[in-house]
Amino acid sequence: MVVNADAGNGVGYTGIRIRGTDATRINVTLNGIPYNDAESQGTFFVDLPDFASSAGSIQVQRGVGTSSNGSGAFGASINLSTNEVNKIFYVATNNSAGSFNTYKNNLQFGSGLLGKHFTIDGRLSSIRSDGYIDRAKSDLQSFYLSTAYVDDKNSLRLNVFSGKEKTYQAWNGVPEYLLSSDRTYNSAGTEKPGDPYDNETDNYVQTHYQLFYNHKFNSYWKGNLAVFLTRGKGYYEQYKTDNKLADYGLPDYNNGTTTITETDLVRRLWLDNYFYGTIFSLQYQKQKTQLVFGGGYNAYDGQHYGEIKWAAVQAAVPANYRWYDLTAYKKDISLYSKWTQQLNKNWQSFADVQVRNIDYRIHGFRDNPTLEINKNYTFLNPKLGITYSNKGWQAYLSYGLAGKEPNRDDFEAGTAQQPKAEHLHDVELGFERKLNKSSFGASIYYMYYKDQLVLTGKINDVGAYTRINIPKSYRTGIELQGKTIIAKWMNLAANISFSKNKITDYTEYLDDYDNGGQQTKFYPKTDISFSPSVVGGASINFIPVKNAEINLISKYVGRQYLDNTSQRSRSLNAYYLQDIRMSYLLKSKMFKEANLILQLNNVFNKKYEPNGYSFSYIYGGELTTENYYFPMAGTNFMLGVNLKF
Repeated sequence: MVVNADAGNGVGYTGIRIRGTDATRINVTLNGIPYNDAESQGTFFVDLPDFASSAGSIQVQRGVGTSSNGSGAFGASINLSTNEVNKIFYVATNNSAGSFNTYKNNLQFGSGLLGKHFTIDGRLSSIRSDGYIDRAKSDLQSFYLSTAYVDDKNSLRLNVFSGKEKTYQAWNGVPEYLLSSDRTYNSAGTEKPGDPYDNETDNYVQTHYQLFYNHKFNSYWKGNLAVFLTRGKGYYEQYKTDNKLADYGLPDYNNGTTTITETDLVRRLWLDNYFYGTIFSLQYQKQKTQLVFGGGYNAYDGQHYGEIKWAAVQAAVPANYRWYDLTAYKKDISLYSKWTQQLNKNWQSFADVQVRNIDYRIHGFRDNPTLEINKNYTFLNPKLGITYSNKGWQAYLSYGLAGKEPNRDDFEAGTAQQPKAEHLHDVELGFERKLNKSSFGASIYYMYYKDQLVLTGKINDVGAYTRINIPKSYRTGIELQGKTIIAKWMNLAANISFSKNKITDYTEYLDDYDNGGQQTKFYPKTDISFSPSVVGGASINFIPVKNAEINLISKYVGRQYLDNTSQRSRSLNAYYLQDIRMSYLLKSKMFKEANLILQLNNVFNKKYEPNGYSFSYIYGGELTTENYYFPMAGTNFMLGVNLKF
């Protein structure tokens, strides 16, 4: 896994990649309910700040994985679960403060079992930070509330949780020529004359409602049903200078003496959406056989619109004026069955098949309002595998096929350049050895993509750069991991992956400002962008005295290319990071326990950038490349006090 953050210190907008695959291709579920945005297919945890504090478990499965609800898993699947039953009463609070005026405070509580059947759990959270990048402030708030009834055969649970975020935009990156002299530069808001516009912010509220019912029919059969609604609404605000009135569908304005065609203005680009549906499964288990039948239905109703909040020539703009107001609808239906069979003492097999149908309708885009999209996709996704276990050894072999629809931006290519669906064949082979005080393992994978969507620089019908299908590409690698207890006071764990991530027959498109149009350049084989060939992590943990622990946490990420041309001039340098985490546990009559934590991040003050972007063009007879980077903070710290009562 490789992580990045727009603000440079891990607060606000953050991103992850697993095996080089970004979050739009990682299937994320919350208690089994889809979380990926239906249109962009991204995951925005900034909308659910501190959600991990309510999670009882976080599962990460690499590759295609077994069938689950939501979008296709092209790199990994992540499920966060909060539905564990807490049987004992608790009250806890976590409080931390650190560099860049970063503060986190939460209050958690649980009733334990009331009358042997009822539980209530809740959390309130607040996270604030100025960010490492200039003006990259974050103000994040959230709550979580869950109540459940459980008995021997039934459970009924209602979850309601919500997040509210306000972040100053930091998604433009730092241009390469400023990287050495002004690493915290932020161009957001600088279109305004004088001081940067102080409200160039992103604002969003997302609220989730989840209702689960589980029932045990008999010793062999059990089932579950869930219904959900996710309500999202928000906007980002921009100050724009000298914008043409005609670009907003407005006529030129005559003030009696002069015809005005342009004005400064502040605009808001809104998203207003509902995502709702159901998931269900029926499970049978008897002796050596387990069968699961399940599926899901979800629908997305989305509204995209833009408003002008203020204009320098206010008389030219009607009050509450919307220059676009567009809708989109998406329906996703899936059914799957899984069969797991214990063949004998050592061998177990599984087979899994899913059918998924997507109906997607888009009624115009901001820059192409008359473009109508009506697409329907059906994917058949089979998976099968076999596992061998014996005396601490486990080995497995699996194959999976996954199909995935394009996202909203891909469809804006226009009627002549409509994207095709992507498909992935994934073969995984691995083993693990567990001993009394140590374990080690290895995974070998080959992921072959058909029609993977990537950026090539090609311009679509409306002059925007969107992804196009590449016929052949692949990822292959080996992942090694191990951990051992060296002594009672010392243990260590490490993992490292070596991979090749390639596109065959890649064509780059370059804007030609001298002659108009675009030029092309062909590459027989190149590296897939943002896919380092080496990624490693390690932790050495010391227990110097009772209740105290010191963790040395290391991370190495190899070179990443900003585009798909494998040119070092368009790449991110490899980096090594060292963090130190120290904790001490106290117990007293006033509280059950107090955990004191000090974390030092990037102790060697490494200047590094885990993310960026690049574009190239021809001007004056020469090729010009412009790179932008998202720098991360140097040495910084967080100090925390966690109390349980």
